[in-house]
Amino acid sequence: MVSTHPTGVKHSGSQYLPQKHSTNSNLSPNQQLLPLTARVHHDLLEIGGCDVTTLVQQFGSPLYILDEETLRSACQQYRNAFKQYYKGESQVLYASKAWNCLAVCAIANSEGLGIDVASGGELYTAITAGVSAEKIYFHGNNKSRAELLYAIESGANIVADNWYELQTLVELAGKQQPVRILLRLTPGIDCHTHEYIRTGHLDSKFGFDPGDLDQVFAFVSQQPALNCVGVHAHIGSQIFERQPHRDLAALMVQWLTKAASYGLTLTELDVGGGLGITYIESDDPPSIEEWVKPICEVIEEACAAENLPLPKLLSEPGRSLIATAGVTAYTIGSSKVVPDIRTYIAVDGGLSDNPRPITYQSVYRAVVANKMSAPLTETVTIAGKHCESGDILIKNAQLPKTEPGDILVVMGTGAYNYSMASNYNRLPRPAAVLVANGEANLILQRETYQDLIRQDCLPERLKS
Repeated sequence: MVSTHPTGVKHSGSQYLPQKHSTNSNLSPNQQLLPLTARVHHDLLEIGGCDVTTLVQQFGSPLYILDEETLRSACQQYRNAFKQYYKGESQVLYASKAWNCLAVCAIANSEGLGIDVASGGELYTAITAGVSAEKIYFHGNNKSRAELLYAIESGANIVADNWYELQTLVELAGKQQPVRILLRLTPGIDCHTHEYIRTGHLDSKFGFDPGDLDQVFAFVSQQPALNCVGVHAHIGSQIFERQPHRDLAALMVQWLTKAASYGLTLTELDVGGGLGITYIESDDPPSIEEWVKPICEVIEEACAAENLPLPKLLSEPGRSLIATAGVTAYTIGSSKVVPDIRTYIAVDGGLSDNPRPITYQSVYRAVVANKMSAPLTETVTIAGKHCESGDILIKNAQLPKTEPGDILVVMGTGAYNYSMASNYNRLPRPAAVLVANGEANLILQRETYQDLIRQDCLPERLKS
């Protein structure tokens, strides 16, 4: 099979996958199934100019593969869309909980993005990667005193989530430079997504309740130790609807007006993120541009109506920046046929490297990287190797006939796979490589058995 661009014609009956919206020369990565550089050459899947089967031979499996071009394209599209549609200043922040490591933070930083962090560890990683603290925003509903002190000392922005945190910040700030904060508020806006990743509705652990708004603004306005510069809200993740974000933008401008009545001049408005991606063919999320444009329009219209200057507009995409850029390669092992019920195909990973299916009932699409033109003749359930009946990656996957040693590639795993990975059953976490222009660079080393026991402590009385 000759080298073919993935936006070409789909080969009948094969696994070959065309990209969606292929008539658009500026593809929105979040709308694609495969990374933008995916190609099929001589029946083999290539990403970033690298043959996936060769990557597995070199780096082992399971293997996280991150396509640099797709990640950079998403960063650029977000940044450019805000510049095009918003007349005021804007700043895109990468929500690094999706995948926080030195290389990813460095790429986002090099594209002009700031970093949204949710722990001291994520903050440390971003700073170590070279991100300026003034472009880091620290989130979380229960930041420890040590984390808050670290954020204060580093100069990061702190998104205050609750009364306990506000009071702790006042105490920690003391006579130092006022701490730069934003207030996280719960907007009471619901959206259709999994309940575990829905954060904007009133019954959420995050943010101040709308009923506390006056009390919060009054308190903050009387604290010289706090320099409150803005408000933040986030309604959830993997969202395809556009209206909830328009509603959020309009509501947040009302918060700016209310803050002004307490003498607070808020100059930043952070609308969060949440734009979804295409995990399977039936998913149809808006493009990055289609998500950005209406938010900018609503904020500009609302500010004009309230006679307010345009605030600095922040957004925090995570999944839609990086999910499509990542895939996971596994090696197929055993199989089991349950007559008249299903066929199981097992791989050498599972819930320890991708806990989303067992946690959120998430769905994925997979191909066999070394049989890209083979006809789809089997309907199988792809099982992980862990000692859990629920360790199932994909149900009813359409695949060609497989054999032990074939390389299965699951798409859309760049977000919340590595970051949520564990050592369940004491499996070492996979390696990760960054691919670009035919070159693969290791960005995360594969853990070893020695790594698994590095933190173990054996009391003397138990030693033989």
